[in-house]
Amino acid sequence: MPRAAPCRLPAGSVRPVAVGSPPLLLRRYASRIAAGFPSPADDHLESPLDLNAHLVAHPAATFVVKVQGDSMSGAGIRDGDLLVVDRAREAKSGAIVVAVVDGALTVKRLRVGRDGVRLEPENPAYRPIRVREGEELVIWGVVAHAIRSY
Repeated sequence: MPRAAPCRLPAGSVRPVAVGSPPLLLRRYASRIAAGFPSPADDHLESPLDLNAHLVAHPAATFVVKVQGDSMSGAGIRDGDLLVVDRAREAKSGAIVVAVVDGALTVKRLRVGRDGVRLEPENPAYRPIRVREGEELVIWGVVAHAIRSY
């Protein structure tokens, strides 16, 4: 089993979220969509939804990065997804983080325990990255949302 592959990012793939961006208001319907059996449609509109307000809690500390690879597919993060990463969130054990280990950028689940720090993939084809003494680990931020196009 290979060690969890670092995430290779094309130039320009890490983008800060623009502070003070005008709101992007989309129509939001009050009814929920059934993912099981269909239910009658409802034409009631709620207040508009601003994606900036919904996805970005800390604008000055938030950036977007594009995923390359499949090591986090079990967490619903797939190749080509955009991740909204918040540097202001605390990187607790169990959080999905964007991290740099000895200069290699990766997205993994952070595990902190008695046996040390691990960055765990969510795909059994990859092994965890154990952060050993002397290795540099920098947490860039905590993944707040994943955005996928179909």
